[in-house]
Amino acid sequence: MTTQFLIAAVIVIYLLGMILIGAFYSKRNKSTDDFYLGGRKLGPFVTAMSAEASDMSAYLLMGLPGVALLSGLPEATWTAIGLALGTYLNWLIVAKRIRRYSSKIGAVTIPDFFAKRYHDNKHLLSIVAALVIIVFFIPYTASGFNACGTLFASLFGVDYFTAMVVSAIVIVLYTTLGGFLAASTTDLIQSVIMTIALIIVIFFGINAAGGWSSVMDSASALPGYLNMTQGYDVATNSAGSYNGLTIVSTLAWGLGYFGMPHILLRFMAIEDVKKLSLSRRVATIWVVISMGIAILIGIVGTGMISAGAIAPIAPEDSQRIIIKIAELISQHSILSAIVGGVILSGILAATMSTADSQLLAASSSVTQDLLKETFGLNISSRASMLIARATVIVIAIIGVIWAREEGVVFSIVSFAWAGFGAAFGPVILLALFWKRSNKWGALAGMISGGAMVFIWKYALRPMGGLLDIYELLPAFIIAIVVNVIVSLATGKPEDAIAEEFDSVVTAKDA
Repeated sequence: MTTQFLIAAVIVIYLLGMILIGAFYSKRNKSTDDFYLGGRKLGPFVTAMSAEASDMSAYLLMGLPGVALLSGLPEATWTAIGLALGTYLNWLIVAKRIRRYSSKIGAVTIPDFFAKRYHDNKHLLSIVAALVIIVFFIPYTASGFNACGTLFASLFGVDYFTAMVVSAIVIVLYTTLGGFLAASTTDLIQSVIMTIALIIVIFFGINAAGGWSSVMDSASALPGYLNMTQGYDVATNSAGSYNGLTIVSTLAWGLGYFGMPHILLRFMAIEDVKKLSLSRRVATIWVVISMGIAILIGIVGTGMISAGAIAPIAPEDSQRIIIKIAELISQHSILSAIVGGVILSGILAATMSTADSQLLAASSSVTQDLLKETFGLNISSRASMLIARATVIVIAIIGVIWAREEGVVFSIVSFAWAGFGAAFGPVILLALFWKRSNKWGALAGMISGGAMVFIWKYALRPMGGLLDIYELLPAFIIAIVVNVIVSLATGKPEDAIAEEFDSVVTAKDA
């Protein structure tokens, strides 16, 4: 009872801290530009860590360790490599250009950027982009609520739905109060907590397994477990094939970064463009180290199970390995119970840091892109803030309803990632780096990329064989091809658009 009380106390303190941060920043939000983009005043370190914390979600602390525990190195490692490459390239080639461009044309959201980049006065691009964000972000946000509810329900034996609703309320509170600045600051804190949790778990796990050599002996005993081209098949206790096509498909996760609205918004919000190189280094190093440790936790988990420190885990519960380790840590003393609480807060932080950013991105699509830009509603700054906050609450309620049943949403995360990557990624790249790209190409590329994710996922991939690849890869390629063909087949952009593009390309940082 004392152990559970201490764990609960640590988590409650953490949650209250997030709400207080939201309250602190609430007074700084004078307009929707402040609420959704923080007035473009993010420092380099906050930009880096909030971008990556908002990206990783519970997949970092639960997904990757679970995959590594269940099937060994191939899937987890190739996915991590793809994500690391995607992170680096996104910071390297997209961050500075989109910061300059969005600032020059006054864009506050991604749909707003598309509309202003192509001078789309009819707002076709912003309408379609806003709908894409709503379609993919609501279930994505629901998956975050689901993870929080599952964590609390498994730890304290409370009702899942109640736990999930309480978690959602906390996230909504600090997000509606503090907006983008609160979300970014809490993301920074959450990334630190996540890092501490990873480090504690890995050192404790190695010790509990009997040392590093014992961990390696246990992992080596599983067929194909430490082989990058042969995964471990739990059902048959044998090595499973992992061919070149599967590897390329898994690496394709990295393409998703070019279209993630909540990450691109961090690029748009940094105060000093010259500091982006520092942000890139911090972000890339943190991603590589944290994902490497996450995979290592899964491998260490095999050693702990072999040593009898943890009971065998069913395949469907493999993602809970870090929770099992945290519970084991908590049993030794008052101090260890507090440490266990920090670890579990780290899991919670991983989820919340993504959910808050998704809520803001979805809310901005409704308020900024649909109501103000598309329908031309003349709303005062005060009314805009009220609508923005109300929209966050409404979207959260829809997410809660979506996630009302435990375990129904996790499977959609990779699908939503593919949806954003294919619908927005090619449009972003061509908008930033190809002057000949026009409105019709961008619109066709966005629609074809988003549609192909559905077609490939539900119609083509089930056929198996060469078609059994992650839907993001073919959808991304098709979206680029369609964008280029339609742009070339239709008229050149207006001179004003071309001149605007040239001015961004040739601009020098002050």
